[in-house]
Amino acid sequence: MAEAPVNPLVPMTGRIIKIVEETPDVKTFHVTTEQGKPFTPLPGQLAMLSLLDVGEAMFSITSQGPEHLELAIKRVGMLTDALHEAEEGQMVGIRGPYGNGFPVEDLKGKDILFIGGGIGLAPVRSLINYCIEHREDYGHLWIIYGARSPADLCFKDDLFNNWPRVENCRVDVTVDKGDATWQGHEGFVPAFVEELKPDPAGKVAVTCGPPIMIKFVLQSLEKLGYKDDQIITTLEMRMKCGIGKCGRCNLGSKYVCLDGPVFTLAQLKRLPNEY
Repeated sequence: MAEAPVNPLVPMTGRIIKIVEETPDVKTFHVTTEQGKPFTPLPGQLAMLSLLDVGEAMFSITSQGPEHLELAIKRVGMLTDALHEAEEGQMVGIRGPYGNGFPVEDLKGKDILFIGGGIGLAPVRSLINYCIEHREDYGHLWIIYGARSPADLCFKDDLFNNWPRVENCRVDVTVDKGDATWQGHEGFVPAFVEELKPDPAGKVAVTCGPPIMIKFVLQSLEKLGYKDDQIITTLEMRMKCGIGKCGRCNLGSKYVCLDGPVFTLAQLKRLPNEY
């Protein structure tokens, strides 16, 4: 594994070794360095990715292998446009890891309900894969995921092939509106959660997606009897420097880049209502 740079703001030189097209506007980039994997993040932590003369931004690390990190990136602006035009072999800057990650030790022995929407499945996927790799440490895994259309479903191979084959793991998928070939469920994620009625007993719910989805998922979980300390979500908003220096991501006394991006709902309710 590569040694961390002395200055936390100085990126390591990385290289894109594989690109997977997930949807028309989402690609997953496999990044390594000359020394191997840039660093070993916890599930839920983030990395800063940069292109010379273009810029840099913070992205979720959606999974990792022995020699690489995986970052799923949606095309939304100048930097992400440039990344989507990149080819395998492209050199990039990478630094991290940032954030606190999911509480993998506290989750041991518990059933986990994962609720994702769109590209919001990216950070949740890191925890799903971790739980699968350490299967004996965790209880029943239940994945509920939705996107706008069948074409917008991310990580299709995991959703329909890999995860359903895992022992004691259930996967339910919905789309807002199907097409002529779609034979699955249609409807929004919060309503789908209420329809499936996952029992809160012994469970922890982990959710990430568009802010409006998270808002209504939290309401749906509350209706089903989930308590604030049983719900975990991520806030990847406004992060810039990644090390708590610029103040751009502070919420009250907390910094999303240092104290988050992973918070329980109980923790969020103690913060100013800015999220």
